[in-house]
Amino acid sequence: MHHFEAVRSLIGSLHPLRQNDPYLISFDLVLPHGRHQGIYLAELEDEIGRRYLRISTPIGPLAGVDPKRCLRFNWEQRNGFLAVADLDGSPYLHLCENRPYDLLNQQELRRLIGELGSLGDQLEQVIVSGGDAF
Repeated sequence: MHHFEAVRSLIGSLHPLRQNDPYLISFDLVLPHGRHQGIYLAELEDEIGRRYLRISTPIGPLAGVDPKRCLRFNWEQRNGFLAVADLDGSPYLHLCENRPYDLLNQQELRRLIGELGSLGDQLEQVIVSGGDAF
């Protein structure tokens, strides 16, 4: 997988896309017990032109969340990190992972989506008191 169109092709064959823009796609990952988690994939470029795939999932509103806990979470994680991005005009915590295309294949992408989706859902349940807002 060396470009975003390969990612779009794979993900589009596995999941109905909710958003399908030139460098951003999203879909709902179906999880056990009737739950689901929104997954977003976007292409990023660094200052020297190297391209990355960002996989992210919203986990809850930022309001009321202790930033020290977020930083501790980031320190302890092997995969994924917490970040803040706007969702419908409000700041939300997102669980993210950035991978360079040259280190990404179909199996790794599927694994990352499953891992981040599951962990994102667990974090969402803690933050949103057991709800499934995404």
